[in-house]
Amino acid sequence: MNGESLNIEQDNLAKLKEQFPNLFTEGKLDWEKLKATFSDDINFANERYVLNWAGKSDAFKVLQVPTTATLKPLPEESINFDKTENIFIEGENLEVLKILQKSYYNKIKCIEIDPPYNTGSDSFIYPDSFKESKEEYQKRIGDKDSEGYLMKEGMFRKNSKDSGHYHSSWLSMMYPRLFLAKNLLRDDGVIFIHIDDNEVHNLRLLMNEVFGEENFIASIIWQKRTAPDARTLISEAHDYILVYSKKLAEGKNALNAFDLDENRKESYENPDNDDRGAWASVDLTGQTGRAPKSQFYTINAPNGNQFPPPKGRCWALAESTFYDLLNDNRIWFGKDGTSRPRLKKFLSESEGQRPWTWWDNKTYGHNQEGNKEMMALFENNLVFDNPKPVKLIKKILQLSTAKDSNDIILDFFGGSGTLAQAVIELNKENAGNRKFILVQLPELTEIDGNDFRATSVSSKLGFKTIADISKERIRRVIKKIDREKSEKPDMFDNGKQDLGFKVFKLTPSNFKIWRSGEVNEENLIQQLEAFTNPVHANSPEQNMLFELMLKAGYQLTDKVSHVIPTKEGSAGYYSIADGQLIIALQKLNNKTIQQIIASKP
Repeated sequence: MNGESLNIEQDNLAKLKEQFPNLFTEGKLDWEKLKATFSDDINFANERYVLNWAGKSDAFKVLQVPTTATLKPLPEESINFDKTENIFIEGENLEVLKILQKSYYNKIKCIEIDPPYNTGSDSFIYPDSFKESKEEYQKRIGDKDSEGYLMKEGMFRKNSKDSGHYHSSWLSMMYPRLFLAKNLLRDDGVIFIHIDDNEVHNLRLLMNEVFGEENFIASIIWQKRTAPDARTLISEAHDYILVYSKKLAEGKNALNAFDLDENRKESYENPDNDDRGAWASVDLTGQTGRAPKSQFYTINAPNGNQFPPPKGRCWALAESTFYDLLNDNRIWFGKDGTSRPRLKKFLSESEGQRPWTWWDNKTYGHNQEGNKEMMALFENNLVFDNPKPVKLIKKILQLSTAKDSNDIILDFFGGSGTLAQAVIELNKENAGNRKFILVQLPELTEIDGNDFRATSVSSKLGFKTIADISKERIRRVIKKIDREKSEKPDMFDNGKQDLGFKVFKLTPSNFKIWRSGEVNEENLIQQLEAFTNPVHANSPEQNMLFELMLKAGYQLTDKVSHVIPTKEGSAGYYSIADGQLIIALQKLNNKTIQQIIASKP
C-alpha cells in the first residue's frame, strides 16, 4: 500500500499485457508492435535479425573510452612476489581489462568466468554516465571513497526485476567486458561462461555477436544440485556453461579430451596376450556416402572365411591398409577366429574420451561440494555462499589447457578464487605450469549491517570485501600445499611448482594526466606549472615501474632486473625482459647513459 489512488494508466497497461504479452518489452509497451498487431500498416524499421537493447550504443561508448588507470603492486599482500607468475588484481574489471589490452593481447589460452546471473538480487556496475570529473573518476575506479572500498551510488547497484531496463542493464554490463576479453584470447583460445535460465538466451545471442555464431562449441548443462527444492514448482537442478572458441575454424583441436574413466578402462582387455597390452575392438565399417572403390572389397580371413562389407556399408580402410594392420596383429576375428573383423585399439594409444553436454554432479561436483571446500579452508566457516566446486573448474582446465605449455587462464569475475585453487591443485597433480590471472572487485561483504555478497560470518571474521576472501583463500591453498610438500616431498616434481601470486590494485596513474576540461583562462598558467614535474607527489618508484611496463606492452610477470651501475655517482635503472626495455626513474647522468648504451638494449 503506497497511499495513492489507483493508477489508471498502469491498470490499463496491466490488462493489456495480460491479453497481449507480446506487445511488451522489458515491461514497457512497444508501440511498433502495437501498431503492427492492430493495423494493416505493418512496417518494422530496420528489419533484420539482430540483438538490440536499450543502451546498446552507450555500451559501445564505454568500450571505446580509453583508461589512464594503472595497477599498483602490493608485495606485502602477495606470496613470492618476485618469482611467481600468478596474478591477482583487485579492482573494477572493465578498467582492468582495458589496462591489460596491450600486455596480454592474444596471450590468454582460456577465460573462465562466473558473472552475475541477473536473478533480480545481483548488484553490478553498468554504464550510464560518460561525463565525469577527475574526482568522480577516482571514486569509480576505487581510489577515493570513505575507506578505499568500491561501493559507488549510481554506478554499483542492484538490478531489480522491477527495473524497466532489467535485461538491458545486464547486457550493457556484459558487452564491453566480453569484447575486451575476446581481444586477450589466443587464436586457439576458448571461453567458458557460467549462467542460469535468467539470461542464458540473451547471453547466447550476445556471444554470437561478439565471438561469431560459427565459433560456438557447446552449451553444457551442469547438474549443480543433489536434491530437489520443494519450495518451487519445478526445482532448478542445473546451470549452463556456454563454450566459445576465438577462431574455431583455425583451431579444431582447441579442446583436449578427458582421460578415460575407470569404467571405460575396464572395457579394455587382452584375450590374445598381445605384448602391447590391453585393447578394445572397434567397428571396421563406414558409411558408403563418398567412399572410394578401394574401400569395397572382400576380406579373406586367416581361417579361409570371406567377409564382404555389410549391406549398405563399406570398410573404413583401404584394402592395402587393412592387410598391413592384419600383419601387425591389429585385426580381431573373435576368440574362435570366425567373427567379422574388428580393429584393435590399445589402451596405451588412447587419446582419451570426448565430453558430452551433460555434466552430472557426481563427476563434475555440485554446490554443496563447493561449500564444503570453502569451509575446509576457513575453519568450518562458510565465508562465501555456493562457490563453484574445484572439481568442475579442474575439468574445464583439463579440456582447455596443456600442463606443460605455460598456458594463462583468466577469470575477471574472480569471486571466492575457485579458479586459482583449481589451477594450483591441478598443477600439483600433473606437474603442470599453468598460470592464472584473477580480477575481483573489492565489493563490501556488509553494508549497513546487512550481508551484501558473502555470508553472515564473512565480515565478522574480518573480511571487508569479496577480494579479501579471494586473496586469503589463495594464501591458504598455497600454505596447505607447502605443508604437504614438507611432509611428502616425493609427491612433487623437484619443487618446480609455482606456489605464489602477485597482488595488484587498480589505481589512478602515477603520472599527471592533462584534462583539458579542467583548464580555463584563469588557471592556465597554474595548470602548466603543475606539469613541470609529470609525476604525482609520493608516487613510489615500483608503482611507476609497473605502470610503464604495462603501458609499453610488457607483462606483469616479465623479468625485471635492477641494475646498479659500477661507476660511483651513477643512478640505477631497470632492465625489463633481459634488456629489451630499459627504464630509468632517477635523474640520469652521462655515466649512467654510457652504461645503458654499453648494455645494447
